[in-house]
Amino acid sequence: MTEPSPTPGGPLDRDTDTDRPDLPPLTIGDRMDRLPMSRWHRRMAVLIGLGAFFCFFEVALGSFFGVLLGTQWSLTTVDKSLVVGAAFVGEMLGSLLLAPLADRFGRRTLFQINLVAYAVLSLATAFAPNLSAFLLLRMLTGVGLGAELTLLDIYLSELLPAPWRGRYIAWSYTLGLTAVPVAGVLSKLVTGPVLGMAGWRWLPILAAGGGLFVWVARRRLPESPRWLAAVGRAAAADDILTSIERQTGAPVDQPVPVAPAPVRQDPGRYRRRSLLMWLMWIFTPVGFYAFASIAPIVLQSKGFNLSNSLTYAALTAIGYPLGSLLSVWLTERFERRTLVVASTLAAAVFGVVFGLGTNAGVVIAAGIATTVSTIIQSNFVHIYQTELFRTANRSTSIAIPYAASRLISAMLPFGAVLLLSAVGPGGLYAGCALLLVVMAVAVRILGPRTNKLRLDTI
Repeated sequence: MTEPSPTPGGPLDRDTDTDRPDLPPLTIGDRMDRLPMSRWHRRMAVLIGLGAFFCFFEVALGSFFGVLLGTQWSLTTVDKSLVVGAAFVGEMLGSLLLAPLADRFGRRTLFQINLVAYAVLSLATAFAPNLSAFLLLRMLTGVGLGAELTLLDIYLSELLPAPWRGRYIAWSYTLGLTAVPVAGVLSKLVTGPVLGMAGWRWLPILAAGGGLFVWVARRRLPESPRWLAAVGRAAAADDILTSIERQTGAPVDQPVPVAPAPVRQDPGRYRRRSLLMWLMWIFTPVGFYAFASIAPIVLQSKGFNLSNSLTYAALTAIGYPLGSLLSVWLTERFERRTLVVASTLAAAVFGVVFGLGTNAGVVIAAGIATTVSTIIQSNFVHIYQTELFRTANRSTSIAIPYAASRLISAMLPFGAVLLLSAVGPGGLYAGCALLLVVMAVAVRILGPRTNKLRLDTI
């Protein structure tokens, strides 16, 4: 890939000659955006994407545990909903309690806290003696992961040059979303005992080992220079950024005077964006989790057996990395606001087809299409949200609405199961589609354009 060239008058139009006295000093953001895309940036995207892998692995396991645990413990429909929702409750608490701390103590510190807590608690979950202990440990595991996806978005958006911001966040999510088909395949393989232990117990053991590996691999992550500058630590920001410039091949021969980030006007824009954040994170789970998380339960209500349900889940899980790969290709080619709207409407349409379908081929095709659409939607929402707020309070501004999405995700299985019994799959998914249409309209009305614009100027 070749780096986009700045166009005169465009968002990247900046003379990078640092020894001309007639030019104003560069901000930290200026220097971050003039960095050439390099192996260093790609390595950061991989290391952060590995953390996303285990976050999505846990989300995917919630759906499969609802089926697998029934082979060891007798689970009611309510029990299955609790299994799906427990991790979401924990993520809500983690997002509320931990993510705002990233604005106070830094992005890097919270990354490491998240992962080590996740690894320890996931290992403990593997040895849960009963359903009650399992649910408690799943919830606590969710706390460890509560800030992970929020921080992934924020950290990469602050490290990446503006023309590449969306694409490399999408690449990171693509790596993370490979966890879903991996979880599907592993769940298919552990429906019975493995080495004398219930097969499902090996899944959190594997997750814990992987989480610890990533924690070790990410020990040398640099702190975000943008965050350091935003909280008044300009010298530390300059030191880290100078090191990054050397690693990426950016010019560092001349000392670069550091200017403060520009002061933005129109505070009303942030009230509109906050409202938009709440609306997006209230409705996004309807597509991403209502459609996907309860799919095995819906299939069983359509007459599919355990083996067929798990096979379907494994097949449609292919849509996760496929949708994310499509988002990589789309994100810098079209305006992100437009992509959020289009993918949300697509998820609504395909979800209704899935809910109404009875033929196995139609159900599988609609399930894959729904999954692809919701993954594209989710990726774009995650990218888009990081571009709407100031660096100093970006994590807090995103984390609180995101916490609401975790609560809604935890409640959805209960409401969805009740609606499934009352109105059937077609009615359930039609209701979900209507909510997604409301979200699409809100994004179109309230959302600004963001592609290739500097974070400090959006």
